[in-house]
Amino acid sequence: MRLKLVPDETNWDFFKHRKITSGASFLMCIASVILVIVMGLNFGIDFKGGTTIRTESTGSVDVGAYRAALEPMDLGDVSITEVFDPSFGPDKNVAMIRIQAQDGYEAVTPEIITAAEAALQAVDPSITFPSVESVGPKVSGELIWSAILAVLGATGAILVYIWLRFEWQFAVGAVVALMHDVLITVGVFALFQIKFDLAVIAALLTILGYSINDTVVVFDRLRENLVKYKTMPLIEVMNLSVNETLSRTILTSGTTLIALIALLALGGDVIRGFTFAITFGIVIGTYSSVYVAKNVVLWLGVKRDWTKKDDTPGTQFSNIDA
Repeated sequence: MRLKLVPDETNWDFFKHRKITSGASFLMCIASVILVIVMGLNFGIDFKGGTTIRTESTGSVDVGAYRAALEPMDLGDVSITEVFDPSFGPDKNVAMIRIQAQDGYEAVTPEIITAAEAALQAVDPSITFPSVESVGPKVSGELIWSAILAVLGATGAILVYIWLRFEWQFAVGAVVALMHDVLITVGVFALFQIKFDLAVIAALLTILGYSINDTVVVFDRLRENLVKYKTMPLIEVMNLSVNETLSRTILTSGTTLIALIALLALGGDVIRGFTFAITFGIVIGTYSSVYVAKNVVLWLGVKRDWTKKDDTPGTQFSNIDA
């Protein structure tokens, strides 16, 4: 006996309420934009600027003890990570402590740095501070633009790939779904004021890759069925394609979510923003691959017979296997 999460054959109508799902997606995207504008994002040190203190000690790094020592100073966003390197000897334990820029200052003041170092030495008398580096708001602003360009660049590359692999209607549907996923994820971060840093940008790029993977699988089956069922209405062919790949979608998303939920619950504060972004992104990405990307393709229409020559840009590579 095998455990079946999805029956071998399903015939669910995914497009019965397409107007409702499309309207809900549109409203969520608008709400996300409004939340970002009105509430703003809770930027981390990467985007706000701050100071990084490198520590070295002969004793082991106790992140919890370090954090407890700095907590009474009310420094705001403090990130503490242990650094591992094969070249380190057994008596060389290194940590990086990042403290956000304080209000009214471009970086952490020397007085605060001195007080922080004294607090850490109270925990571990052998601790030393070989380097202290500060990142000002100008560099942080450049990081924000670099992050935006990274997301837009990845989306543009995906647009070109889908255009060459399928048709331009598929490419538009895929990109609309990707922007839908990113906008809503960022909106949730603004709503709950979750720390937004470079790790979250990495999560957003991961979401783009994961979401487009599921979308391409369904698109590929859809293209096969469009050739196979040339007289079947487009909406019925889409429903058939989604149903035929439903088992794969649920199993892939489900197994990934099991690992992510474990990381979200047990991973600690350092990676919580990253794991939350990916977890939420996979849920919304699975939704968008069916209810956003396919709705856009249905609205735009699509070529039904690839045996006929068509020199329209975006269809000349439709028969390429990748």
